[in-house]
Amino acid sequence: MVEAKEFIQSVKPNWCPGCGGFSVLNALTRSFSELDLEPHNIAAITGIGCSGRISGYLYSYGFHAIHGRALPVAQGVKLANNNLTVVAVGGDGDGLGIGLNHLMHAMRRNVDITYVIIDNHIYGLTKGQTSPTSPTGTVSKTTPGGSVEEVVPPLQLALSAGVGFLAQGYSGDPKQLARLIQAGIKYKGFSLIVALSTCVTYNKVNTMKWYRERLYNLEKDQGYSPDDRLKAINVVAEKNELVTGIVYQKEKQRYGKLLTRSGDAVPVHQDLTADKQLLDKLMTEFV
Repeated sequence: MVEAKEFIQSVKPNWCPGCGGFSVLNALTRSFSELDLEPHNIAAITGIGCSGRISGYLYSYGFHAIHGRALPVAQGVKLANNNLTVVAVGGDGDGLGIGLNHLMHAMRRNVDITYVIIDNHIYGLTKGQTSPTSPTGTVSKTTPGGSVEEVVPPLQLALSAGVGFLAQGYSGDPKQLARLIQAGIKYKGFSLIVALSTCVTYNKVNTMKWYRERLYNLEKDQGYSPDDRLKAINVVAEKNELVTGIVYQKEKQRYGKLLTRSGDAVPVHQDLTADKQLLDKLMTEFV
């Protein structure tokens, strides 16, 4: 088994001390180790933002995409080589702002990748602007009079869009977060894990103390079953999205299996050489 520390690059994270990103990075490396994965079998795809640095801190294949575009790249990597464990990581601005359209279609397609959204309710890298998950009334550089917009609710959004696996963790509980990431990676299809996180520099409201006083752990609710989508929707709405644990899980047909007759065949290992006669015919038709 590869130890968790062996998934860490020599490049040291330059997040602010106390940033939730450290916890998410720890949860990822712990998950890879406990799932008995190896660096050369992992691809970490990230977008722009504080969370985007994770692909450079992990010792694995990595790609730093442009803002909001981690999911198209991650899906392409998985469809080209489905032997890889593909994990995409983004922030609330990256994944629920400019990249929201890609999230909706990724859930619809159900490509077998895991997407971790680090949600700290603020734009951190660009120095503290209101994000899609910032509470109404948030005072920031872009909303000095307080935000008048309603919050984008990621859990309710995912459930309504038909996601197959949905979980939410918290950076203050890295052990639970690691369990959720492991469950998401094991799930055969698109899995979404929201990691509630603190931004100690720009978000002085949603602190560790704030979360600990409000979070509801579904794992301790003996009457809760994550296979009931309607119940999941009701609980998430009732608790104002402040839940942790596996929110919903149900098997769905995977996109990769629908595309190929051979099911789990690996495209990068197949002979994709074009037929010369077909090429000549196309050239004659279009040139």
